[in-house]
Amino acid sequence: MFTVCALYHFTRFDDPAVLRDPLLGVCRDNAITGTLLLAREGVNGTVAGPEAGINHLLTHLRALPGCADLEWKISTAKERPFPRMKVRLKKEIVTMGVPDVDPRARVGHYVQPADWNALIQSPDVAVIDTRNDYEVAIGTFAGAIDPRTDSFREFPEWWEQNKDRFHNKRIAMFCTGGIRCEKSTNYLISQGVDEVYHLKGGILKYLEEVPQDQSTWQGDCFVFDGRVSVGHGLREGPHLLCHACRRPILPDDKNKPEYEPGVSCHLCIDETTDEDKARFRERQRQIRLADARGERHLHADVVDET
Repeated sequence: MFTVCALYHFTRFDDPAVLRDPLLGVCRDNAITGTLLLAREGVNGTVAGPEAGINHLLTHLRALPGCADLEWKISTAKERPFPRMKVRLKKEIVTMGVPDVDPRARVGHYVQPADWNALIQSPDVAVIDTRNDYEVAIGTFAGAIDPRTDSFREFPEWWEQNKDRFHNKRIAMFCTGGIRCEKSTNYLISQGVDEVYHLKGGILKYLEEVPQDQSTWQGDCFVFDGRVSVGHGLREGPHLLCHACRRPILPDDKNKPEYEPGVSCHLCIDETTDEDKARFRERQRQIRLADARGERHLHADVVDET
């Protein structure tokens, strides 16, 4: 079993580039794979490896400036969920594209998983899922509003177009691990929303702590690693990844006529050109050749972690 660690923390890094190589070294020395993002606003990512190695990494991260209160969540995977280790420098550790958003200044009221059901079932509360549409498609909380955004960057525009729907409502928001809500709640506060709440630790913490027979969660939770989805108790879900569009699909979807490994699925068959599909087929051919040589192709098992 591999230990999977999803983590983030907002703090001020004056020069995140200086932190990159030592962090990458700790991960390589401890057989850790995955992706970590560094920016002036902090650190974010998901990694996997042996339990002892993850503990070494967490010790290293908590020693970084302002990171003593690092937020992380642990789960497990039967197979290594990432093919390699990457530490990337970014402008934002989760991209919203609004320069003045600063979760260090103020965020919404944290709600513990045990208290979440009571909050979202209140008639004066509007529940908003801040994740992307393909994530929402495989699971969400009962009654939650889906903004149908392709990326988190679209959330501010969606709010501007829909804010009148929520007059005199308290707003409760949630996301996979909590990081998107740190920014979205700060943004709503800056827009004059008085009462904003968000699920502490995100869906992952809720699925870990709330018994299934008491849960208001429906479906599975998309995760940005090789497991693709998890359910209650953070057990691995049934989903696979279409490596053409990187959306989650079910095993039976592979039997549909639109499915071609690495080329298309029923969700994306009409979204790419014949030239795109030809390029995808060549990529698949190169992956098969690499496998035959006992090598791992650069694009094998690609998952979009952003």
